[in-house]
Amino acid sequence: MRVILAEDSTLLREGLVRLLAEEGHEVLAAVGDGEQLLAAVAEQRPDVVVADVRMPPTHTDEGLRAAMEIRRRRPGVGVLVLSQYVEKRYATELLTSDSAGVGYLLKDRVVQVDEFLDALERVGRGRAAFDADVVRQLLSRSSRTDPLSRLTPRERDVLGEMAQGHTNAAIAARLHVSQSAVEKHINAIFDKLELTGTTGYSRRVLAVLRYLGT
Repeated sequence: MRVILAEDSTLLREGLVRLLAEEGHEVLAAVGDGEQLLAAVAEQRPDVVVADVRMPPTHTDEGLRAAMEIRRRRPGVGVLVLSQYVEKRYATELLTSDSAGVGYLLKDRVVQVDEFLDALERVGRGRAAFDADVVRQLLSRSSRTDPLSRLTPRERDVLGEMAQGHTNAAIAARLHVSQSAVEKHINAIFDKLELTGTTGYSRRVLAVLRYLGT
């Protein structure tokens, strides 16, 4: 894939460049701030962008805001956020705008290189790749307003895996249940979130959006 990196840590940025090159990906540019990222995307037209959240000049949310802008300008470009932080407002907006080709990983929780590469591949193929801890933080709501309060613990587990972008087969393997059981849980989720009979849009995406509703 054609990749652009945005990371203000020179050591991490150069390490990612070498890793991706060794895996056969083409790194079009490696930049250190949000403005450079937007300029590089406009010029190079990558398949996927990997961006940190906090970059110069303010080190707050420049990278994530640039990622949102890329999604608005070029929805076909996959965006994988790689950060130490969960910026809830923009992370929720990033997922709810369209979860196809979007990912959000926490640096401290990526313990295997293959996890990062798998997430990159999934985002590049137009799928979602969200760290489980990111999902948990985005989905935290009080039981009074939480639409998930009607779900069983197992249904919550299944929906959490769906929110990370896993297929039914992958969910079955990760939860050690049959694929038919996963399908039953998903149908129950659709019923409880009042998505049965919905047409014109993916019920999986709608279920996650309902899950993230404020």
